[in-house]
Amino acid sequence: MTQRLYMTDDRLTMETSVVRCTQRDDGLFDVVLSATLFHPQGGGQLSDRGTIAGAGVVNVMALEDEIVHACEQAVPVGGAHIEVCAVTRALHARLHSAGHLIGYCGEALGWRAVKGHHWPGEARVVFEGVQDASAFDAQQIETLANLHVSADLPRRTALQGTMRTIGFGDLPPHGCGGTHVATSAAVGRIRILKIKDKKGQRSVHYDLEEA
Repeated sequence: MTQRLYMTDDRLTMETSVVRCTQRDDGLFDVVLSATLFHPQGGGQLSDRGTIAGAGVVNVMALEDEIVHACEQAVPVGGAHIEVCAVTRALHARLHSAGHLIGYCGEALGWRAVKGHHWPGEARVVFEGVQDASAFDAQQIETLANLHVSADLPRRTALQGTMRTIGFGDLPPHGCGGTHVATSAAVGRIRILKIKDKKGQRSVHYDLEEA
């Protein structure tokens, strides 16, 4: 079982141990660590990138109780220094946190966030209307979301067993396994690109201004 330190630890470097390294048919190597800071792909978020003992990590996946790191080179079993790419982590954390802030805005207007997709270039939050849901447009959501950004709300993380919740300031926490910024101000300015309605759902597509 891989210890998933990224759930509660924002560090990007540490010493850990390589438990197993096996070559794949595509020439990459699957590396399993005793403990990892690398966030795997899932929950609407792409995986971290970085290095394990100098070998480039190109993808990370959660497979049952293990986190498997796809590396460009073989890594020897035993102690290893790992480093998560700070640029990639920051972008993914900003996009995912922006999705939560947009979700709060929709919920305040009577909509329920049912899905988040936080990949660069295709980020969106999908809502379903509930009773007395108010109509909204892109400018309204953008204004409300950026009010949360400017409020510089601290992230709140709680872990109960395997369930983790993330909230900002006094806004309601939600179950989430993704990476997030320390305060809402670190998200930067949110831009709402478009809103699409389909089969009773409303998708809010967004992007971020460069930090």
